[in-house]
Amino acid sequence: MEMIIRRFAGTFILGSLLLAHYHNPNWLWFTAFVGFNLIQSSFTNFCPLEIILKKMGVGGCGCCCAEEGKSGDSCCKK
Repeated sequence: MEMIIRRFAGTFILGSLLLAHYHNPNWLWFTAFVGFNLIQSSFTNFCPLEIILKKMGVGGCGCCCAEEGKSGDSCCKK
């Protein structure tokens, strides 16, 4: 889950920087929002993207447990 969130954050930041450079500098506010959200989530452990991804069924146990039947494996624990 953390890897997915980091990829989203990196993609959003790079995308908004490109939009700010080529389209409108106001896109830097989106970059600031993503950065602020990363900082606050490090203190509060509250991440809106994580909630959205969990509701969509992303994350969870993963394929290693489903394929090998290891429900108690460390990859299934958060």
